[in-house]
Amino acid sequence: MLLLSYSKRVLRFNFPARTSRGALSEHTAYYLHLRDDQQPARVGYGEAAPLAGLSPDDRPDFEALVAALCARVTQARYATLTLEEVQGLVPATLPSLRFALETALLDWTNDGQRHLYDTAFTRGEAGIPINGLVWMGDAAFMRQQIEKKLTEGYTCLKLKIGSLDFDTELQLLAEIRAVAGPERLTLRVDANGAFAPAEASAKLAALAAFELHSIEQPIRAGQLAEMAALCRTSPIPIALDEELIGVTEPAAQVQLLDTSKPPYIILKPTLLGGLAAARRWMTLAEERGISWWLTSALESNIGLNAVSQLASAYVQSDFPQGLGTGQLYDNNVAAPLHIRAGQLHYEPQGEWSLPA
Repeated sequence: MLLLSYSKRVLRFNFPARTSRGALSEHTAYYLHLRDDQQPARVGYGEAAPLAGLSPDDRPDFEALVAALCARVTQARYATLTLEEVQGLVPATLPSLRFALETALLDWTNDGQRHLYDTAFTRGEAGIPINGLVWMGDAAFMRQQIEKKLTEGYTCLKLKIGSLDFDTELQLLAEIRAVAGPERLTLRVDANGAFAPAEASAKLAALAAFELHSIEQPIRAGQLAEMAALCRTSPIPIALDEELIGVTEPAAQVQLLDTSKPPYIILKPTLLGGLAAARRWMTLAEERGISWWLTSALESNIGLNAVSQLASAYVQSDFPQGLGTGQLYDNNVAAPLHIRAGQLHYEPQGEWSLPA
């Protein structure tokens, strides 16, 4: 009989993380533990870590919902579970919880070794190229991060913009380009919806001078006509991010992509409804010639491992993914995930320090 329980950890950022939703100092993660009463040492782990102010399941009763799911699964006396049954157990309105149960099930099914997929990455034979993430902050803080990432050997940087004076942000980009041109360094920016529709075109034109790879979510989500117009005219390829959150009905997903026709979409399983949900978006995008990449959403290493392994199973190029968040916490779950020269690596014989 399958037993489901959970534990909880308040993760502490090792610097004030400034996002479009304000400054964060900590982030709460709930860990699902899936085991069989006949094999108690075989445990599958999954992480539900709703992102404050952004996740559909960022709600005050979330822990009660986690506990209720654990009781429901345990009381049902399942001999096994399928990924299809997970969809019925956890509604689409609780995407991080569905992601956690999917991950725990895949882990348990594969003998509780944190190997969700058999790939060159999980066998320790290849790394995954990732972008270096430069957080919002004052200009000095961002310069410090940029210098560090360049020294560490990243060939792709992603800058959060929209929190500083726009001229200051342009100056930061100019400083980066003075050091590394587009042939050496790929630059992405993420506006997190900071631009007003009326000013977006002018700001995109100014940013285009720095030969950017893409810009994520230039205007806030929910303005589909305006976003579609920008996707048609922007001199910088646009990637939809927050625009996808909460869009769970297949017909609505199709309408979103067919109306906006973005060059890129960003897939965050914690926010979109899990691994299967991310795969559906991949399929819809590929059918329309839209490129995509995967990004973690400030999970600890349990969730990051799951997103990374999903990337290793389905990404078919050296396109850098957004998987560099494992170093953000002072009290992260210790894991055999390591970044070297702009690539994330997994050491299959390495040790985990798993949540109790």
